[in-house]
Amino acid sequence: MSPLPLLRPLVSSLVEEAVLAPSMHNAQPWRFVHRSAATVIELHGDPSRGMPRQDPDHRALHIGCGAALFGLRVAAEHQGLRPDVRLLPDPEDPWHLADVGFGLPSDAGGDLDVLHGALARRHTSRFPFTEEPVPAEILDGLRAAARLEGCRLTVPGEWHTDTVMGLVHASELFEAADDAVRAEIASWTRTGAAGEGAGADGVPAYAFGPRQYDVTAPVRDFGSPDRMPGRPSARFERTPQIALLGTAADTPEAWLTAGQALQRVLLQATLDGLAASLMSQPLEWPELRFDARDPLSAVGYVHMVIRLGYGPAGRATPRRPVSEVLDFA
Repeated sequence: MSPLPLLRPLVSSLVEEAVLAPSMHNAQPWRFVHRSAATVIELHGDPSRGMPRQDPDHRALHIGCGAALFGLRVAAEHQGLRPDVRLLPDPEDPWHLADVGFGLPSDAGGDLDVLHGALARRHTSRFPFTEEPVPAEILDGLRAAARLEGCRLTVPGEWHTDTVMGLVHASELFEAADDAVRAEIASWTRTGAAGEGAGADGVPAYAFGPRQYDVTAPVRDFGSPDRMPGRPSARFERTPQIALLGTAADTPEAWLTAGQALQRVLLQATLDGLAASLMSQPLEWPELRFDARDPLSAVGYVHMVIRLGYGPAGRATPRRPVSEVLDFA
C-alpha cells in the first residue's frame, strides 16, 4: 500500500472521532502525532493519565488506547481511506503504541464503514436494563466481531455468570476498604464540587446512573452517599447478561488488540440496539482476575467484562478538544 499524505483538517477530523472511544474512568489516556513527512498518525499512551493504584501495569490504559485506535480505523474507512496499522513500532519507546498509515482502499474495500454511524451513538449506560434476553443470533454476531480483531468473546452460562457477579461484588468490598483506590476514583468523578478536575474528562454525575435499590448493582457506583446524598435509587436486572472479552496472551500487544476488539464489539452492539456498560472492577485486583475466566474456554486472560441488554443508552460524556490530544510534526 502506497501511503497517502493527509491534510491537517482531515487528520483533526479522524482524531476527533477516534477519541469518542471508552477509557477507564473516561481518563482519555492517549496522544496522537501526525508526521506529514512520514504520512502516518502515531498513537501514544499518556502515562500522566494512568491510575497507579487501579491499573499499575497500564493494562486498562492500553485497552483504552486500542479502542481509540479502532475508532481511528473506522473514521478512516468512512473517509475512503484504508488504514495500515503497526502496533508497538518502536522497541525503545513503550509508550509509542501504534503507527497508522493510510492508502486508497482495495477493490474489495474495507468492512468498517458500516460501524461509523455508531461512533457518536455509543455511550456507557449505568442504568437498569430490562429482563428481556439478548437473542442468540446477536450474541453470535458480537462473538464474530471480536474474532475479526483476534480476540474471543465468551458468553458465560448461568453458573459462571454467578461467579463473575460474585467477583464484582467482592471487588466493591475491596474498593471500600482501600483509601487509595477510593481517592483515585474520586479524582476522576465530576460532581461539580469545588476542587474537582477539569470538566473535559472523568465521569460526570449525570453518567453515574441511579443507586441500586436493594442489593449491589452490576455497575460501579461513582457517587458515594456523602458526595451525592440526593441521588435516586432503582432496581437493576436480576441476572445481567454479561460477556467476557479475552486473549491468549497478557502483553501490551494483546491489550491493544483487546481494546480494538472491545470497541468493535461495542459499536456492533450499538447498531444492534443494545445498551452496554463495562465492568472492569474484578479485573483490577490480581486476586480476583484469574477467577473471572471460564475454565472451559480457550481464553487465557480476561480483559473486560461487558454488560449488555435493553435499556437507556446513556448520555455522551465529555471529551478533551482535539487540540489537546493531537500534535503536528
